[in-house]
Amino acid sequence: MNISHVSLVALLLSVAVVSLADAQENNQPPEGFVALFNGKDLTGWRGMGHFSPYKWAEMTDEQRAEMTKKNNEDLRQHWRVENGELVNDGHGVYATTEKDFGSIELWIDYKTVPKADSGIYLRGTPQVQIWDTTEAGGKWNIGAKEGSGSLWNNKKAGNRALVLADKPFGEWNRFHIKMVGDVVTVTLNDKLVVDAVPLENFWDREKPLFESGPIQLQTHGGEIRWRNIFVREIDPAQEASQ
Repeated sequence: MNISHVSLVALLLSVAVVSLADAQENNQPPEGFVALFNGKDLTGWRGMGHFSPYKWAEMTDEQRAEMTKKNNEDLRQHWRVENGELVNDGHGVYATTEKDFGSIELWIDYKTVPKADSGIYLRGTPQVQIWDTTEAGGKWNIGAKEGSGSLWNNKKAGNRALVLADKPFGEWNRFHIKMVGDVVTVTLNDKLVVDAVPLENFWDREKPLFESGPIQLQTHGGEIRWRNIFVREIDPAQEASQ
């Protein structure tokens, strides 16, 4: 192999490595995933707060349209895009996907501030928890000291993180969330924090979880920033056969 050929191979390998790294940064999805946030604007997102899907289903089309209009006005007031980051000021409705999802694999990065309290709703259901995990945050006794990532609203299991995996304030955290059927597994910064636990139906615990629903980014009490939001839809039957 001559020197020029070696150089060409090295160049191609370096480009491949850079492309792979970029595929999960700069809001560019890895292979098999789609980006829910384009890094530029709120395309694909609407406003919706903590609101029961059962009540939503009972509303007329006109009522839903009016509520959506008000929620979207609120969304534009409290959410913005800055340097490729989706930023909330700690107030207002939640950023909610226009599309509903069932079984999914989700990557998402976040960075927040002291005393903020946030989370990720799956199928419109609370939630994968995000805490201020310090004692000064004021929520140690209700699960914060165990760390973020738990299914905090569960009553039976999974409502405490298995390990404290949060990075210090000012640093980015990365969730990997896999949900097949109602069973959720969560890693935070490459550490397992929820191990195959069913997400309970918060809205009616006597009923099964909804088969599909939106992904929501919760806002509560302090600025939070999001980026690199990627999703892959899963066929549960196919997943079970693997």
